[in-house]
Amino acid sequence: MANREVEEEGLKKEAVEEEEDDEHGSKERVLQKYFLMEWELVKSLLNDIVSHGRVSDPSSVYKIRSIMDKYQEQGQLLEPYLESIVSPLMFIIRSKTKELGVSSDEILEVIKPVCIIIYSLVTVCGYKAVIKFFPHQVSDLELAVSLLEKCHNTNAVTSLRQESTGEMEAQCVILLWLSILVLVPFDISSVDTSIANSKTLDELEPAPLVLRILAFSKDYLSNAGPMRTIAGLLLSRLLTRPDMPKAFISFVEWTHEVLSSNTDDVMDLFRLLGVVEALAAIFKAGSRKVLHDVIPVVWNDISILMKSTTAARSPLLRKYLVKLTQRIGLTCLPYRSPSWRYVGKTSSLGENISVNASGKCNHGVDMDSPSQGENSSFLQDEEDMDVPDIVEEIIEMLLTGLKDTDTVVRWSAAKGIGRITSRLTSALSDEVLSSVLELFSPGEGDGSWHGGCLALAELARRGLLLPISFPKVVPVVVKALHYDIRRGPHSVGSHVRDAAAYVCWAFGRAYYHTDMKEILGQLAPHLLTVACYDREVNCRRAAAAAFQENVGRQGNYPHGIDIVNAADYFSLSSRVNSYLHVAVGIAQYEGYLYPFVEELLYNKICHWDKGLRELAAEALSALVKYDPEYFANFVVEKLIPCTLSSDLCMRHGATLAAGELVLALHQCGFALSTDKQKRFVGIVPAIEKARLYRGKGGEIMRAAVSRFIECISLACLFVPEKTKRTLLDTLNENLRHPNSQIQNAAVQALKYFVPAYLVKGDNENLNNMTSKYLEQLTDPNAAARRGSALAIGVLPYEFLAKRWRVILLKLCNSCAIEDKPEDRDAEARVNAVKGLISVCETLTQVREHPDIHSGEDDLSLFLLIKNEVMMSLFKALDDYSVDNRGDVGSWVREAAMDGVEKCTYILCKRDSMGFQGKSQENDSVSKMPNSNIVENNQSHLLVDANLATSLVGGIVKQAVEKMDKLREAAAKVLQRILHNKMIFIPFIPYREKLEEIVPNEVDLKWGVPTFSYPRFIQLLQFSCYSRSVLSGLVISIGGLQDSLRKASITALLEYLQSPETEHTEGSSREHKLCTDILWVLQQYKRCDRVIVPTLKTIEILFSKKILLNMEGHTPIFCAGVLDSLAVELKATKDFSKLYAGIAILGYIASVPESVNTRAFSHLLTFLGHRYPKIRKASAEQVYLVLLQNGELVTEDKMEKALEIISETCWEGDIEEAKQRRLELHDMAGLEAGLLPKIGNGASSRDGAKWPTASDENASYSSLVGSTGF
Repeated sequence: MANREVEEEGLKKEAVEEEEDDEHGSKERVLQKYFLMEWELVKSLLNDIVSHGRVSDPSSVYKIRSIMDKYQEQGQLLEPYLESIVSPLMFIIRSKTKELGVSSDEILEVIKPVCIIIYSLVTVCGYKAVIKFFPHQVSDLELAVSLLEKCHNTNAVTSLRQESTGEMEAQCVILLWLSILVLVPFDISSVDTSIANSKTLDELEPAPLVLRILAFSKDYLSNAGPMRTIAGLLLSRLLTRPDMPKAFISFVEWTHEVLSSNTDDVMDLFRLLGVVEALAAIFKAGSRKVLHDVIPVVWNDISILMKSTTAARSPLLRKYLVKLTQRIGLTCLPYRSPSWRYVGKTSSLGENISVNASGKCNHGVDMDSPSQGENSSFLQDEEDMDVPDIVEEIIEMLLTGLKDTDTVVRWSAAKGIGRITSRLTSALSDEVLSSVLELFSPGEGDGSWHGGCLALAELARRGLLLPISFPKVVPVVVKALHYDIRRGPHSVGSHVRDAAAYVCWAFGRAYYHTDMKEILGQLAPHLLTVACYDREVNCRRAAAAAFQENVGRQGNYPHGIDIVNAADYFSLSSRVNSYLHVAVGIAQYEGYLYPFVEELLYNKICHWDKGLRELAAEALSALVKYDPEYFANFVVEKLIPCTLSSDLCMRHGATLAAGELVLALHQCGFALSTDKQKRFVGIVPAIEKARLYRGKGGEIMRAAVSRFIECISLACLFVPEKTKRTLLDTLNENLRHPNSQIQNAAVQALKYFVPAYLVKGDNENLNNMTSKYLEQLTDPNAAARRGSALAIGVLPYEFLAKRWRVILLKLCNSCAIEDKPEDRDAEARVNAVKGLISVCETLTQVREHPDIHSGEDDLSLFLLIKNEVMMSLFKALDDYSVDNRGDVGSWVREAAMDGVEKCTYILCKRDSMGFQGKSQENDSVSKMPNSNIVENNQSHLLVDANLATSLVGGIVKQAVEKMDKLREAAAKVLQRILHNKMIFIPFIPYREKLEEIVPNEVDLKWGVPTFSYPRFIQLLQFSCYSRSVLSGLVISIGGLQDSLRKASITALLEYLQSPETEHTEGSSREHKLCTDILWVLQQYKRCDRVIVPTLKTIEILFSKKILLNMEGHTPIFCAGVLDSLAVELKATKDFSKLYAGIAILGYIASVPESVNTRAFSHLLTFLGHRYPKIRKASAEQVYLVLLQNGELVTEDKMEKALEIISETCWEGDIEEAKQRRLELHDMAGLEAGLLPKIGNGASSRDGAKWPTASDENASYSSLVGSTGF
């Protein structure tokens, strides 16, 4: 047995090793593991197609195509499978065409799905890889021509379709097949069966088969699809055959006619594109002997066309013209491998290693060091070379193409320059290089610089840019690396910098270390400057890639590997990380600090992008630690004058940089001289004296000045008394500014300015400053109220100690919604809440001052926080103000949640200091919130059960409302309160259940409704939380958001249908829910924000047959709902409220209880409502009620009542509707005088009793409401 087990283990191990061994594994397994992962599925679908000889299931075609499309960017992974896919599919096309015949209508239906699969491979892998596996028997030529003619003459099924039906794919595949077949090594006339028995064909006359090919190929040249390119390929291979001279001449004449007849028709443009593309393909494939005679005609045509308006409008046409131009130039110049070319490194890594090991350099013949014999023969070859005159015109056109407005044209022209230069003499190549360098003159545009960089890169890659030219080329490349031209509110030049990095990358690949040693030292600082500090991520990555290429190929570069590891592809993706971390790490190496500083100082702190200027200032300060003296002397002298520059960008960046520099020098322990401190401190007064806050850019400067004051405060510079007042006035003015960013910057500066310069002053100034901010809390200017609230929050303890009670009460008042609608400002209330929290923390954290933290005063502060501050924050949790921006009250509620958490911690800390060792009692009483023991133990504590219940209740209400952000914030606050390890909050009712609902786990998706609602809705079973939860839950259930409504109502229904738990208090869940709903209706009477969704919630519950079948409780609940409806529906114009109320009346009227008569009576009154839609909706409900409850109308009158309801036009005349309503009253036996009345407008007496709305745009809302929306 043991031997058998060992044997089995050995076999398993071998099997595992066999699976993991790629070298000895089967080709099928290796391919599937590393290449096409879906090969099994594709293979099964292909086998099904091959076995049937056609595509039996159209969906299989689209499955294969969708799989292939995934490999669009890595087509090489499919190449090992091409033969096994293409060969059988092409065999189906070939065999079915022979079997069915071309004339058959069925043949196209067979081949089109197959061609879709083949063409999808062409789009992924390219046609060159695919056509290698096409059949190429001579007999197939006529077959393919006939098949293509049939496809060409068949119209598409429809021009409006989502999925291709295969016409285009079939034409492309057959054209590609023909491009292989026309290369047969026989005279095509000998293959053409139409002339097999005829002797009339002249010598070199095109065969009929050729004419047929030419005919449809010319048609395809006018096509806008991919057939145009493939037709050009087919023509290039057909017309360059030795037996096609007449056909070729005829085609060139036809192209001359097309190129000469230049019109504005769209189809003519496509034909022009096709003709030029076909000519370019012909000049690529044809021999000089065939093409030489037609060059003058073609060149003349394209020279004229290039200057036409048609070419000016079409970048694609210009690209093809440039491509054709370079092909003509290559045809004019014989192929030669110039002996003067620089022979760079081989493409083989092994050869490079062997060369380096032997110490030999495989340089080509360099102009600096050829032997004497080689030199003489070389010069002889130079003199013997005859360059046609047309080549000069061609090079001129290519140089013009380098300045084109479109990148594709410039790229094609750059490649053309490189190819043609490779066939020129050394002297002529120098002229070409000089012409290219002229593109970098200051007067040229960004297109010229970009094209010039591409051309230099092509010349370098081909070894046509000799090291002797580096002194002329490298300075130009360095300028291009920093090319950035301001154009209004933005700049251009990122493509130039990208191309310049490409030039440096090409240098690294093309030249040996001995030739690159000097220029690499010049280029490296500039490349790393771009890699770290460029605004665009593609430029940063391009420069880093160029540096990496040079480090890897040029050998032992100092610290090269360390820098490459720091500045990699991913670390440079973030601009902030590049500026503040990558650049700082690189600057430690010799030779990079000062170039980095110069780049920031001269180019980045004056950049047009405000965010980049701010980042550049931080980046400059991060470099201070490497040479503080250099920054204190040189950089400071450059910055200070720039703070008063007339250019906004310059003075803003210089002000920010000066502040950051002062702070960085202070943190490095570098002491500034008194003179320099005076100059720094005088910057802000000088800016104010120059009135640089005015006009455009004043806001930007205000924020920068605030940051500057913050930095000098942190650096503790000496500031004279007069300047202190100036700086304080500046901050106070910024505090009143309506821009929140400026206010926040001023508050942050005040936070450090006051302790640094004002705390040690006289008490009168302290009191005056505090009084000023308190007065501004009631300022009519909302911006002043916002700023003063934040300012009070950052004042140090000394400013608050004497008047803490007044300050706290004033801030509490500022948290409440303002009485006057025109004074209401949500941001002011948010800031008041934040300021109130900060003041409480400041007053309670500083305990070494005996002013108030002793005895009775100490306790009075905490009692004030409990009784006033906490109550104000709880009221702020009910701030549902709305204006034209939406629910702006949510900002206040979010701040208030943070506030109640922090204030609770403050009170708990005070309790823990006074009463240690109560934790055991707290644990026991937390389970019995209503017991007498709790009351006795809480009499001397700040945090009691009432406060804890209000705290949790206010938070859980926000946790079930409609805003995802607030739900998530509320859940996280509750999570911190329950699981805080530093501060235990006692007396929280049902703490264990709350901890189960809100576990101490990270990354919980509280903002997702389907996750949060099922958890928090469990709190409905606890009376201390149920009303708070329900008042928030109805907002979600009755809201407008469909997904939120579904999630919340589903959670509620699941809760009601789940079995009762031991936590349930007394009565059933439905009974408790009824009681809480009635409480909500009474608590929020006439508050449409809550009442309308509550009515919708009741309607939804009634529709689910919930709350209507409770023995004894249903009549009480229905009566309570009817009482509320009588109040809410009276004189209302809210359609959504009316619709919900009518639906509820219909449900209650259908209940077999005594209350149904009252509901039915109320429902009948709406049949005479002023709004026709309401009358119609009421009639529908009355009809349904009578069908469901036959007791409301006697049986003998039922049919008559239903007839009245169904036949009356309730949306018609109101008087007729009222008459019909009275008839129904009589039939139901109701007395009209006892019915509730519905008015057409609200009485002034009733209106006076309504509570004040908390809408910040009440007049606008009432206007909208009056229109019925």
